[in-house]
Amino acid sequence: MLTNHKNYFLLILFVVLSETAFTEEDPYIFIDNNAQLMVETLKNNKQLFSEDRDLFEDKIKEIFEPMIDFRRISASVMGKKYYMQASKAERIQFVTIFKDSLLDTYAETLAQWEDQAIETVFLDYIASPELKKIEVKQELNTGDSIYPILYKLRKTNDSWAITNIIINGVNLGLTFRNQFRALADEHKGDVSLTIDNWVSDAGNAGIDE
Repeated sequence: MLTNHKNYFLLILFVVLSETAFTEEDPYIFIDNNAQLMVETLKNNKQLFSEDRDLFEDKIKEIFEPMIDFRRISASVMGKKYYMQASKAERIQFVTIFKDSLLDTYAETLAQWEDQAIETVFLDYIASPELKKIEVKQELNTGDSIYPILYKLRKTNDSWAITNIIINGVNLGLTFRNQFRALADEHKGDVSLTIDNWVSDAGNAGIDE
């Protein structure tokens, strides 16, 4: 059963990583290719986590970064109020911190992955210069249950990037935004302290065990 946030982040890894980062113009193929190749990637590298964690994380980072629009997601997580308050340096700092906190969590949870099956819901896609946003649906079959996954993607420079994921009804972008807001409230709206506190929680990205 998927009973905590770590399970949700584990699912993200399953559906967005692969040995080759695809930049396919068709968003459905973009998502599906990486989802299916991820199965083999996990099988081939599972024990690397215990043997060489740094190398394991490097493999994740090399593929993961080009597929996710971290700049846009980080701005959304901060929210308009705190994003406008933050300096340019603080915004850049949070992008790096946010990305690293996710990678730490993913590396830890990947080692626990077992065989699952995932299916993309393909729809007719017609490329258009006006089409900048799209949603792609998938279903994860664990054998016991089926979990719906919804990707929100945005097109920039003829390639798609993931800007948010909703898994089994859990909006991950909103979850992170609520976390940032709670940290900001705790530190009386001080953006710098809020970012620093996120650094201290980088090991689990604020996710309860």
